[in-house]
Amino acid sequence: MCSTSEMIFHFMEKLKGIQLLNKKIATQLYVGIMTDTGSFRFSATTATTHRVIANLIEAGAENDSIHQNVYDTNSPDRLKLLGTALNNMVILPQFRTAYITISQNELNNNNFKKGDTEGFVNYGLSLKGAKLAAIFIEHKQEGIIKISFRSKGDFDVNKFARNHFKGGGHKNASGGRSNLNLEDTISKFTNLLTEYELELNS
Repeated sequence: MCSTSEMIFHFMEKLKGIQLLNKKIATQLYVGIMTDTGSFRFSATTATTHRVIANLIEAGAENDSIHQNVYDTNSPDRLKLLGTALNNMVILPQFRTAYITISQNELNNNNFKKGDTEGFVNYGLSLKGAKLAAIFIEHKQEGIIKISFRSKGDFDVNKFARNHFKGGGHKNASGGRSNLNLEDTISKFTNLLTEYELELNS
């Protein structure tokens, strides 16, 4: 299943509760599916997913305004944080991988607000030839490094996150965390890539 939001739709459907769909609920479910599927481009997006989306639009979800509100509404601070993130990007062509780091100080210096880093990881995956992308964000208050993974094709970041970073998600989109500091987390990640070199280059 591409998204928990799609699961909720099917749950409502099985309980014969589709008539309860209104604009507000449809909008929330649309946002969940859209963001979990990378705007419907990940392989977990099925024909059934698109039929669900059609139902949500019929129930009042305004796809154009949803896209604008999620992806096209930037504050100056968020754009500066994106610039910092892209400047920090490291490309590892031998592993077809790119990763981004953002430290707590960099978050603070750009007046970070929850949600500001949404979608940043996809920039690494947009590189020609990239098969795996990751972003590592330091959260000192929680004492962890928050991680997002994205992949193309058959490389399963759900399994990768579960096996190595206490996380999980979908085949091409997952998250995890590390209790190591940022530098040691990156070291662990890059060392792991050697185990997956053949798979990443297949």
